[in-house]
Amino acid sequence: MESTQDEDYLSISTVLDELEKDLAGHSAELKKEGAPVGKEAILQILGRAADDSKFLARLAEDPARVLKEYNLTSEEKAALASGDLRRIEAWVGKLDERLKKWLIARLAQEKW
Repeated sequence: MESTQDEDYLSISTVLDELEKDLAGHSAELKKEGAPVGKEAILQILGRAADDSKFLARLAEDPARVLKEYNLTSEEKAALASGDLRRIEAWVGKLDERLKKWLIARLAQEKW
């Protein structure tokens, strides 16, 4: 009987591992449900970067990690992380100087 319990335990353990792997990919989506997307998310990030120096520092330090918190496409994340002003303005319209703060800071970090 002991071998049956061990076999059951292993199969349950295997199922749990598989479920955790499946859910890991979706957990970020579940957390962000109801959060702004696209243009609204981009404007929210730029506004927060302009008004919150700690957020701006985090964004400069590790943009990929910070941007995971938002509902953005990989293309939007890449544009924000690289400071691609033209692409961002194509999506959201002309930005005022306040909202350009992060993008200007990001471009200043570029090392050629």
